[in-house]
Amino acid sequence: MTLTVRMKIFACMVLLMFIVSITFSLTTQVYTGSLFDQFQKDQIDANYLRATPEEQLEILKSYFLDKMNLNALLNVTHGVRLLFFVTIGLFFSFWISGVLTLPLKKLIAAIERVSHGDLNVKVPVDTKDEYGKVSKTFNEMTFRLREAEEVRSRLVADVAHELRTPLSVMQLKLENYQQAGHPVPQETLLRLHDEVIRLSQLVDDLHVLSLAEAGRLSLDRKPLDMTVHLERIVDDVKYEAEENGLDMCLITISRPITVMADARRITQVFINLLTNAIHYTPPGGKITVEIEDRVVDRNAYFACVSVIDTGIGIPTEKLSHLFDRFYRVDEARSRNTGGTGLGLSIAHHFVKAHGGFIRVTSKPNEGTIFTVFLPIAKDSY
Repeated sequence: MTLTVRMKIFACMVLLMFIVSITFSLTTQVYTGSLFDQFQKDQIDANYLRATPEEQLEILKSYFLDKMNLNALLNVTHGVRLLFFVTIGLFFSFWISGVLTLPLKKLIAAIERVSHGDLNVKVPVDTKDEYGKVSKTFNEMTFRLREAEEVRSRLVADVAHELRTPLSVMQLKLENYQQAGHPVPQETLLRLHDEVIRLSQLVDDLHVLSLAEAGRLSLDRKPLDMTVHLERIVDDVKYEAEENGLDMCLITISRPITVMADARRITQVFINLLTNAIHYTPPGGKITVEIEDRVVDRNAYFACVSVIDTGIGIPTEKLSHLFDRFYRVDEARSRNTGGTGLGLSIAHHFVKAHGGFIRVTSKPNEGTIFTVFLPIAKDSY
């Protein structure tokens, strides 16, 4: 059973009352014993022993009433005992307040370090009460802040690198022709134009991805028949697949599968997935696009589209990073031939913006399956 802070305070108060009660009982017992000792010295003599039991009782009663009169009790005995109890109570309260606020002091010290930019601070989680939960949450928060800072640093470095590559190519070629003093050939201008297009596409992708990650991506949602839409997309990329010696096929059902989606954004999702499948599947391989209707997941109905290839596959340890910006499974792959590394990240965030999600399974040298789940329109239930 986990004790909350309130329960701990209650337990401490019960302990305090118990200590006070024991102390009061002991002091009363000591005081009463001292009175009996004094009575024995002052009153027990020959006259007291010759008296009848009733008279002895009256003598004892009168003696105690005289000694324990109200003024003496209030002014001396009660005052001393009250002062003693108050002192114990104050000391105990001071001690227990220090014990209960110690985790808070540690947390405050950690917060001050974070405010000065130290994100490596970690608060020890010594209890399971509210303080322990706050400390655990604080540690998780600083961990996410460190991750976000690392992502930001990598993003800045990656963007700088990606922008530098086409700019450097253009600058070098222009400087060479400027120094030579010759007219620029048409084919050179075309290559420069290709670099400008690549640079512009990179900037556009980064802008769209930033909007999607911030939840500010505008979507023009309309009823979309995924069966018909996928037929068009497969036809558009089928020629590229055949040029690479690949077989591409679409497996659908006869009835319409309607989702509320932005057709342009969904097209980009599957173009990115199919382009990746083409690039990473050796000649002679096969790419299959399969659609399923009314797949139940997370207590909701989804249209499920799988892009299945027989390519080189992805190692298990790299699957969790597939949707990170600028991530490439094959680190040796050239940036010029391997794209910008934004395609899967864009696909992930576009699907997420539609209320869906993407799952991926893969085995090296056996192939990869990307499965896109899109919520089915309510009218189609």
